[in-house]
Amino acid sequence: MPLVCVCSPKGGVGKTTVAANLAWSLARAGSKVLAIDFDVQNALRLHFGVPLSDGRGFVARSEEHSDWSQSILTTGGNIFVLPYGDVTEEQRERFEDRLARDPHFLQRGLDTVLRYPGLVIIADFPPGPGPAIKAISALADMHLVVMLADTASVSLLPQIENNRMIGQPLNNKHGHYFVLNQSDNRRNINRDVTAFMQQRLGEQLVGVINRDESVGEANASQQSVYDFSPASAAAFDIELISKRIASLLNVTVGNGEVQAPIRTNHY
Repeated sequence: MPLVCVCSPKGGVGKTTVAANLAWSLARAGSKVLAIDFDVQNALRLHFGVPLSDGRGFVARSEEHSDWSQSILTTGGNIFVLPYGDVTEEQRERFEDRLARDPHFLQRGLDTVLRYPGLVIIADFPPGPGPAIKAISALADMHLVVMLADTASVSLLPQIENNRMIGQPLNNKHGHYFVLNQSDNRRNINRDVTAFMQQRLGEQLVGVINRDESVGEANASQQSVYDFSPASAAAFDIELISKRIASLLNVTVGNGEVQAPIRTNHY
């Protein structure tokens, strides 16, 4: 059960889109994938075709049910989604307070899915530090940090390198790695930042995703970039990244093993 946390020190970097398409790529390769949303914006579900009007999620129900798997939605195929859900500000505050105060709260909530054999979990987090990213650090197998090919992202590298996200190293298992998103070779600053990041991060940079209009168009149609434009540059880049992550985590995909079904809700 590898758990990959997709995070970033800043917003607007395409983090949720990367998380969703990474989940799609791993599922296409044969893995069962659960995408979990820890961001109050509740946007990850939209990448998997969940209707905008469907406000179900685990945060509101966590006040009554310790097993969050009861809020999993099935999308068909190998991908399952655990949405944050539509919540009030009071519900959000109570949830984050429990994350911060109860060291076993998150473990209890995810226990069922953490024990599911062969499941790959991709968890999307809000930008910057927060109680969820800190609480999950003991459970995570890898952190994937999404940055842009711009100077703002370069200026925020010290937040990761100096352990400012959670006050300690992001990951003590397989470590943390970086993805550089929306790199555009037509722009000098993008080329320069990409070259700098490649030199600075070395093997910690698992891939660069080229700027590609098909990504935004796929998002608008609630599709993966693979379904919308399988021959696009972004689809190729994300597939390479997913293969690198699977290799780092020793994930065996497409093994054909028959497993008990995950309990899900349909939408």
